[in-house]
Formats: sequence, C-alpha cells, structure tokens
Amino acid sequence: MSRRLTKQFSVEDVLVQVSGYKEGTEIKQEIDEDVSEVEDNTDFDPDFEETDQSTDGEGEAPKEEQAPEETFQSKSGYLLWSSSLRDRGSRPGPTQCAISRVDDIKSSFQLFLPESIEGIILEMTNLEGKRVFGDTWRETDLVDLQAYIGLLILAGVYHSNNEATKSLWDAESGRPIFRATMSLEQFHVLSRIIQFDNRDTGQNDKLAAIRNIWDRWVERLPLMYNPGPEVTVDECLVPFRGRCPFKVYLSSNPGKCGIKVWVACDARSSYAWNMQVYTGKPTIGGAEENQGVRVVLDKTTSLQGHNTTCDNKPELSPAQVPTRGREALSSTCAFTDTHTLVLDFPTENRNVIPMSTLHKDAAVSTTENRKPLIIQDYKKNKGAVDCLDKLTGTYTCKLMTARWPVALFHKILDVSAFNAYVVWTAINPTWNQGKSFRKRLFLAELGKALVTPLIQRRQHIPRTPASASLVKSVQAPAPATGLAALPQQRHGQKRKRCELCAPRDNKTSLRCCKCDAYVCKAHSHLTVTCHTCA
Repeated sequence: MSRRLTKQFSVEDVLVQVSGYKEGTEIKQEIDEDVSEVEDNTDFDPDFEETDQSTDGEGEAPKEEQAPEETFQSKSGYLLWSSSLRDRGSRPGPTQCAISRVDDIKSSFQLFLPESIEGIILEMTNLEGKRVFGDTWRETDLVDLQAYIGLLILAGVYHSNNEATKSLWDAESGRPIFRATMSLEQFHVLSRIIQFDNRDTGQNDKLAAIRNIWDRWVERLPLMYNPGPEVTVDECLVPFRGRCPFKVYLSSNPGKCGIKVWVACDARSSYAWNMQVYTGKPTIGGAEENQGVRVVLDKTTSLQGHNTTCDNKPELSPAQVPTRGREALSSTCAFTDTHTLVLDFPTENRNVIPMSTLHKDAAVSTTENRKPLIIQDYKKNKGAVDCLDKLTGTYTCKLMTARWPVALFHKILDVSAFNAYVVWTAINPTWNQGKSFRKRLFLAELGKALVTPLIQRRQHIPRTPASASLVKSVQAPAPATGLAALPQQRHGQKRKRCELCAPRDNKTSLRCCKCDAYVCKAHSHLTVTCHTCA
C-alpha cells in the first residue's frame, strides 16, 4: 500500500511556525549555535540564474528608487509585518550554515559530529573506564576518539566490517594504517568501554543509553541541508541480533532482525534529513493507534510546501480490495474532497493502491502502458530511503558487537559520513568529477584525516616495517634536500647543455627543482634513501 501525502496547515499551525508561540506554552529554545539562513531563503526554481544587477554600463535603464521598507509590530508582539515581499522558500542544497563551516573533508564530517557531541562521548567513556579499570585507566582525549572513529570508517572502506579485528592488525594480511594508528589492545579497550550515557543513572526511557547523543545529532541534520520539493519517509533496519528491548523482526528486510528506524530524506540526493528510532510499544497503555500517520507528521513538521511520499494503509471499501476478474494493465480511480485514490492492476490478481493529496484528477501518461501519473510519481520517489540504506551499507563501519547502543552509534557514523559526502560534493561539484567511486575516495580521505593527529604524536614505533615506515613518513616529512629537491629528469624532452659546465659541451636532461636550470650529474646532488632509513 502506498500513499502520497502533502501537509495542509491551519491558521494556528502557521502562527506557531512563524512566531514560535502557542497559548499555554513557552517559546522553544533553538539549538545552541547561532545559525542564520537568510541567504538560503529563495524559492526553488530549476531555471534560476544569478544576474548582475550593476547599473554602471551605458544604455541601461535607470533603476527605480524603491520605497524604504516599513515594519509593523502586531498587537500581541509575536508577529512582525513588513511592507515589502520577502522570500519564503529555501533553495535545495547545503545551507549557509554548512557552507560557511566547510573548509575540507574533515570539517564537513564535523558538521554532524562536532566537538560538543564528541565531548559527551569522551566524558561518559572516561567515566566507564574508571569504573572498569580503576586507577590504572588512562584518560582518553579527543585525538584518541577521532582516531578510533577514523579506523572504523577505514574498515568500512576496505570492506572489513565483517572481518575479525585481529586480522586487520595482522602483520602479513592486515592494513599498515591500523598498526600505525594504535595497538589492537587499545582498539579493543575503546570498543569495550565506549559509552554514551551514565549507566548509573536510572531512567525509564528505553533509549536512555544513547538518547543524549541521538537527539543532539538528529537536531543538526536539518540545519545543514535544505531538501528538494520531493521528500520520502520510510523505515530502515539496523541489523542487530543481541539483547535489545525494542528489537523487531522484518521478514521483508535482508537483515531480518534488528532496530527499526524511521527516516525522512531528500528524494534526489538521499540526504538523511530526520530520523527516529522505534522503541516498541509504550510501557503504559495499549498499542499506539495511527502510528504511521504520527510518524510521517513528526518527520515532516517543518517541511511546508514539500511533497511527501510514504507507505501507509488508506481506508478502502471492501468492494475495492478484490483483484479477481480485473484485467492486467487496467486502473480505476476514486475521489474525495481532498484525496485521489488509484487502483492499478499491473498484472492479474495483483493491485497497487496509491493515494495522493497532490493529484486532483485521474491523468495518465502518454506511454504505451498508460500508467497513471500518481503511479509514476510514486515509483520515482519511493526508493530514496532504500537508496540511503544501500549507499551507507556498501562501506558501512559497523563491526560485530553485542551492545545495541554501539550498533546505533555505527549507524550515526555511516549516515554522518554519507551526509557529509552529499554536502561536500554539492559545495565542490568538480571534486574528482567523472569518477564512479567518489564516495570511496571521500571516505578514505576522511578516515586518514581523522587518524593522522594520533599518528603524529605517537611515541612508540610499530614493529612491522610497513607500519613503521608509515609512522615515520607522517611524523618526519621529507626535508628540503630530500626527494622534493632532487634534480628532475623529464623524459621525452630535448637535452640541453649544462649551465655549470661551460665552456664544455656537456648535454643533460636533468633540471634543478628550484631554479629549473639544466645541470649534469657532476654539478647536482643526488641522494636516494628508503623510507626506513630516512
């Protein structure tokens, strides 16, 4: 069953959205950071082009003087009216908040996992470490945590998420960057004691073990990206087979068993715009009624003017449900004052029933199969969440774990890395343009950027030659007299006379890397040193 939904707002809803005020309630505090979206408030127009408004050129018509803008305060004091028209929409893509904060790949990832969230993880992890190890526990800092996250991301890049961690640190078959970053024992300790909430604090919330981190992270998702006109709301599954009070079984999902998460994402880029964890039935009272409608409305609260595609069960008449005797490739329609329902029969004994509040008639396509436009629009937008699940699962950082908060933390890392990739490529569209594996290159650079600070301050050199060479090359870059300063031999170019051998006619193809002069071997310094001895 499917349903295409667009939201209609009452006057009270509009006033609440504009002023943040509702009788009997207080104005909700926004997120701590000062976020300005003035530059993003432009209506979506695919043909929009910026034009130069300068009037310095000759032959241009003089610009009419505009009356000064006047503002009027409402009687209640919660509305501010203006005499000029203002843009009310938002251009799809990264917000000005994101654009102003992105300098490199690492900063795009830190849009979603800033130091404020990492600080909570560090505080709770160190608290758990002191509880488990006592006075022998060494404080974990931000560099250690970021390196741990970087190794998780690199494990996903190398498709090693289902591999035993011991094999990643193996001297022969493992990757040198793992040994170069930290020891296997330190990685196991961090995986064991990483914590997101104080476990000594008794709470009735089922999601209390990660609630503080999850809510802060979800609050940042809509601040960094404006979705397009089409939004998809659907469910995905975080595979997990350990103990969890709200674990579900979905036979239609490849993972079968795990934690169900509702996702609202952009239908074109699959950017995860809002997410919510299903925590099972309420502890007080019976099962929740109209759960699907409540979830869709929760996930699209501030998406005015967007078309929402979701799965739901519309109320049908018993006469509309039977499929026997219906011809293949036929369809019938039903209408109410606000909804349009299409009963499509792609094959015999099978029907598809989409309901829409966007389409007002029974229009069909001009193609040979004569599909209704509602069916075509639903098929175009229904797979955005499935695409997000597939893209994050290709290079997932999820390792084997028996703790459901850690499984959700891995999901946070996967979605944050993908959202960072969407933001980064939207801001830098020419970055590795034309390559079909841009996401893998992005994750590889992100993982290396996160582990580099810990490698730079590492005091003990690993035993394996490859890892030791990697640590030395990061800690001690090549000096000015090293490889960068060697004379360059450019093959395929004409040989010229050495400028230091005059009046001798000694031809050479070597050129100095500083002054670009032709020099022979007798008048140049050539040194070759391996990485181990450098």
